[in-house]
Amino acid sequence: MNAPLADLGRIPVIVGIGEALDRPTDLSQALDPLALMAQALREADSDAGGGFLAKVGSLDVVNQLSWRYADPAAELCARLGIAPARAVYGPVGGESPVRFLHEAAQRIARGEAQVCAVVGAEAQWSVNKARAAGVDLPWPAKPPATGGGPRIEVHPLALKLGVFLPVSVYPFYENASAHHWGQTPRQALAESGALWSAYAAVAAEQPNAWIKRAFTAEEITTPRPDNRPIAWPYTKLMVANMAVNQGAAVILTSLAAARAAGIADERLVFVWGGASAREPGDYLQRDHYYGSAAQDAVLEAVGGMVAQGLGGFDALELYSCFPCVPKMARRTLGLPEGLTPTVTGGLTFFGAPMNDYMTHAAVAMTRRLRDGGGTGLLYGQGEFVTKHHGLVLGDRPCPDDGALLRPASVQAQADARRGSVPAFLEAAEGPARLETHTVLYERDGAPTHGVAIVRTAGGRVLARVPGDDGDTLAALTAQDAFAIGRVGTLRAGGDGVTDWRL
Repeated sequence: MNAPLADLGRIPVIVGIGEALDRPTDLSQALDPLALMAQALREADSDAGGGFLAKVGSLDVVNQLSWRYADPAAELCARLGIAPARAVYGPVGGESPVRFLHEAAQRIARGEAQVCAVVGAEAQWSVNKARAAGVDLPWPAKPPATGGGPRIEVHPLALKLGVFLPVSVYPFYENASAHHWGQTPRQALAESGALWSAYAAVAAEQPNAWIKRAFTAEEITTPRPDNRPIAWPYTKLMVANMAVNQGAAVILTSLAAARAAGIADERLVFVWGGASAREPGDYLQRDHYYGSAAQDAVLEAVGGMVAQGLGGFDALELYSCFPCVPKMARRTLGLPEGLTPTVTGGLTFFGAPMNDYMTHAAVAMTRRLRDGGGTGLLYGQGEFVTKHHGLVLGDRPCPDDGALLRPASVQAQADARRGSVPAFLEAAEGPARLETHTVLYERDGAPTHGVAIVRTAGGRVLARVPGDDGDTLAALTAQDAFAIGRVGTLRAGGDGVTDWRL
């Protein structure tokens, strides 16, 4: 390694990784999220050779949703018997573990901390099982609320129409982007199926994956009783699987401290640098739905950190809550369609512990770089294509020793390429052109209604396609051509919602 000796105390490296997986046959023995976090941190400390956990000076706890605690960070520290100078419980966001790792590395580089840790966990599988069985879990009582900052911004009309969760919002991007790329719905679905099949194959080999089974593209995209449609074009096997009990942790320290502890150089993974940007919080205030200026700016910035440019990474983890995310990212990075953009297995198959998947991805990437060397990209996304963070890791120090301490934000670059945003109209009547859409389904596979984002001469409208309008619903779910671009009619639905019909 060619790092100057004087800099070794401020070169951040990942030294310990740990994961926890809990599949209790007896719910009275189920581990709560903090227990999973503690187990993952202890495993990460053991992976580093021991002695680092007690020295953690900065701890980031990923926001968790399956169980409430009065003060998750403080309670976790108490369980572990540690007292870091900084212990913070983070806000909601699937990109947050990437940001926490980036910021932890920067603290080490600035000399603000010697040992940092990032940890998260969820136990939603146990919570669901206990609720279904009508039993209480032997966990701390839930307080009235939990910290971690504001929740996701959602327009009241989106709540009313049922498009306020990621599974019903990402289809707007899925359909708009595929149409923009010149695909038919059938072609777009085939690309998604092949991509998700590749993710599943990786998960099948992961020791801590929730679903360890390979799936064909057809199994993933074909609706059936055990793979019901949820929000067109997504089936159950195309969406993030949050019903898991999983935890993960990463410990970082300086190169000097790692060597002093006797850790072999080939086990060290270096944090090179990263980038972040975001879209407007309300997804109805975006300029379009066939891409993301923030995503593009982040990926282009991190791609510039490797010698070969955007497509020059030896390993990738492109966030995979829904197929449109890695499909958009692949095109920005200029990657071939057949490339497998994961070392972890994806949020459907490896598992989606809410905001914490990318901590598991950092664990998997560390293993990959220890075994095969090179550079790796961790790209995470939060909310509704809203928050984006990329981080470059390597098996050696970054050639640009100033990259890590540069500001992460590339918001100015993202804002500069963003187009004008149409005015949002609470209601409208008359002709309107379809911008993007989805169809929502009951658990038995029957469509409830469609939701259309449409443009009028005056602006943008979020409208309902009534469940009894079979012709319009059929056009929205046709396989041979998208209905995007077609003109329909807006009328008051009589219940405070505007209806759109072809």
